[in-house]
Amino acid sequence: MPDLLFLAQRLPYPPTKGEKIRAFHELKYLAQYYDIHLGCLIDDPDDHQYIDALRPLCRDIYVAQVNRRIARLACLGGLLTADALSVVYFRHRGLIDWVHSVIETAVPSMTFVYSSNMAPYILDLPNTGTRVVDLVDVDSEKWRAFAETTRGPMRLVYRREWRKIADLERRIARECDLSALVSDAEAALFARQHPDCARSIRGVSNGVDHRYFDPALDYPAVYDTSRPNFVFTGTMDYPPNADAVIWFAAEILPLIQASVPAAQFQIVGSNPSPEVLKLARRDGVFVSGRVADVRPYIAHATASVAPMRIARGIQNKVLEAMAMARPVVLTAAALEGIAADPMLETIVADTTADFAAACCRLATTTDGTAIGAAARHRVIRNYDWDATLRQFDDILRPARPPVLLEAV
Repeated sequence: MPDLLFLAQRLPYPPTKGEKIRAFHELKYLAQYYDIHLGCLIDDPDDHQYIDALRPLCRDIYVAQVNRRIARLACLGGLLTADALSVVYFRHRGLIDWVHSVIETAVPSMTFVYSSNMAPYILDLPNTGTRVVDLVDVDSEKWRAFAETTRGPMRLVYRREWRKIADLERRIARECDLSALVSDAEAALFARQHPDCARSIRGVSNGVDHRYFDPALDYPAVYDTSRPNFVFTGTMDYPPNADAVIWFAAEILPLIQASVPAAQFQIVGSNPSPEVLKLARRDGVFVSGRVADVRPYIAHATASVAPMRIARGIQNKVLEAMAMARPVVLTAAALEGIAADPMLETIVADTTADFAAACCRLATTTDGTAIGAAARHRVIRNYDWDATLRQFDDILRPARPPVLLEAV
């Protein structure tokens, strides 16, 4: 099979968080048609145990170890250079050398880059074949939103990052064969920013493994299910997630508890920030930290909530809850890119009062059953991974039959 260089900012396994879910399914898809040379970084020591799980999909793997504390200090030095700080964080001399070696020896027919932060590894190199960068989101817009909503010195840092990432995205759009984004809406935004490159910009939606997120399976109770429970899942040191749960716990939950005193809020996800950990001091708020399996938390929830005030692309947490046939209360920003009816398959609420009212409705009626069933039907119909990744076929799939792979 032809060779393909695949670069990702983190080990794309296990598929339990946003960036790993999409990257893993893309890697698995491409392994049907190419010999994969996977280069990535690990900044979480817990991920080392999963490297061998990817070996059946890859011809070879190079994993660069990143010490988070040292990498963050290096980012401070990056303020004196022309680079985006997120690019500095993921720069690794060993991975640079390995990429050069793969290009010189394997001469890949294609290079697939997951995230803009990894594109500098290949932008200035020859012999990289067809170049596809999965931007996922228009990251510069995320940094712009941070700059507009933050006060103090960090506002200047975020503003700088916005401009640097926008410059990098411009290079990617102009110099690579395809820029992929996680939704048609995100792709349309990127095309408006780079109209001369619009023909090489494409939306390729996320999917969800609805066979894994199956509400018919038996899940043990992990909290008091006699009480109404609202669940948020996500990586909890990610600022938009932290902002979402702080808003819910501090402003929305008290309104819910005024009508439904027994209501509880379950915050489920790894690396909770200090601000998130403090929320557990509030009545009815629980912060789990990393869990082996989020499905029991979702399965027994009155509703999944996604009160995202800063959001880009598709929220995997929403697709997973829909697949589990749970009603989801979310902001319009959290629904972006998901083709779901905002009244019949989810409940959209953008104000504190509306969000609380929607949660109270689900805690005191049986409306959630029908909403959850409709949501799962939508996922099965529109968000199977095999169907979404076929949108890549015309540029990624070579003219030869795929190799049948065992499930990973």
